[in-house]
Amino acid sequence: LVPQGPSMDASKKVDLKIIIIGALGVGKTSLLHQYVHKRFYEDYRTTLGASILTKVLAVDNTPLKLQIWDTGGQERFRSMVSTFYKGSDGCMLAFDVTDRESFEALDNWRDDFLEKVIPREQDFPMVVLGNKIDLCDRQVPKETASAWCKEKDIPYFEVSAKNNINVAEAFETLAKQALTTYKGIFESYLTDSIKLTPYDKPKKSCC
Repeated sequence: LVPQGPSMDASKKVDLKIIIIGALGVGKTSLLHQYVHKRFYEDYRTTLGASILTKVLAVDNTPLKLQIWDTGGQERFRSMVSTFYKGSDGCMLAFDVTDRESFEALDNWRDDFLEKVIPREQDFPMVVLGNKIDLCDRQVPKETASAWCKEKDIPYFEVSAKNNINVAEAFETLAKQALTTYKGIFESYLTDSIKLTPYDKPKKSCC
């Protein structure tokens, strides 16, 4: 059947790949497990390379299956981690509000990601998470992180994996962004696929 116009069946499940990146020890694994399993563990082993968890939810009446990639933050894994960027529909940048260096590293993580995502999109679906707001030895003021995100037009969430503060909201905001982008690409593809290319008009022949 030829589609009558660019539209997507809202009841059809959409698979989206989300990747979490950031410096070592900012709590990426804790955030992921809190969101998917509603559990917090005090100690996790360092993620080597990447691990994947899935979460099924509905956004705007569309069933989504999020494939969430948890990546290692150690510098020696940086080149390996960047190979996992391909095919991502959304990116979550995480830092630790008690670790100034992890915040200052966000520029490098973001730039590295955007350089390797093809095609590069300046408005690629992305959110920033400032984790560990439950701790008292804060080094990164909320205003500082908010200003960095505002300059780059990225939503910012102050979160706590331990106390489950704003974790689901952050993931679902990113999922909504990613779905909107996905629908836009899908409909653009459909529109292009049903356009008919007119033949060149024949040249007039001389008598």
